[in-house]
Amino acid sequence: MTESIDEPVLLHRPLNGIRECSEALDSLIGTARRHLRIFDYNLEDGGYNSPHRLELLRAFLLEKRGNRLEVVLHDTDYLTRFCPRMLGLLRQFNHAVEIRETTAQAKSIYDPFAVADQANYVHRFHYDAPRALFALNDVAGSHALIKRFEEIKPASEPISATMLGL
Repeated sequence: MTESIDEPVLLHRPLNGIRECSEALDSLIGTARRHLRIFDYNLEDGGYNSPHRLELLRAFLLEKRGNRLEVVLHDTDYLTRFCPRMLGLLRQFNHAVEIRETTAQAKSIYDPFAVADQANYVHRFHYDAPRALFALNDVAGSHALIKRFEEIKPASEPISATMLGL
């Protein structure tokens, strides 16, 4: 008798609104086991300064020593002025958190996304609109976004805690 191994079920859920996107990001962070990659305009609409989001990110970073959080932003002004919790996370986990700001050559990229590990993501279609897609167990879609992230990174510069005035 052979045992059936359940394949992960592909899930695509459309999101309509900032609140749904923020809740999906919380769920996404909860799925992460090794690596979170976040590309956003400035983190303003994603709930990144909420106590709940901070605890999710902190729990992820504390779960395993090798866990990594990479963030690329078009503009770090909102981060420095209104996200003390995220800045505290950068200070506390400077070995595991990297924040970068895009240079002029990448400023035309307009669709924020976050990818957890290799199979789960939230992808907004434009940073001025709240429509998005939450995907679980979508390896192909995740790999496409990871590839884009890895193309954006060289067109960005690392931001250190001292550069942010910490």
